[in-house]
Amino acid sequence: MSDDDYVYDEASGEWISATEAKSKLDFADSIEVRDAVGNLLADGDQVTLIKDLTVKGAGQTLKRGTLIRSIRLTGDPQEIDCRYDGIKGLVLRAEFVRKR
Repeated sequence: MSDDDYVYDEASGEWISATEAKSKLDFADSIEVRDAVGNLLADGDQVTLIKDLTVKGAGQTLKRGTLIRSIRLTGDPQEIDCRYDGIKGLVLRAEFVRKR
């Protein structure tokens, strides 16, 4: 892509140049997410909870030792996106999980 090409950035709601969009994408790929003991996390990893967590809005408590499969990384170095039975859109803080 050249600088004459523009891409719509959904996060900001503005049209940005293709080179700026590529640099934002490269920055998002360079973010490292680490668990409570310092292990590097990646998409698709399995993690275990190290603390009982109360899930707001679901009326459930996830117990220590619960296995969470197939995590997805977000743009935030402290948050991971995952699924658990009966809970949609679960976002966990990386400080409360340990890589399995």
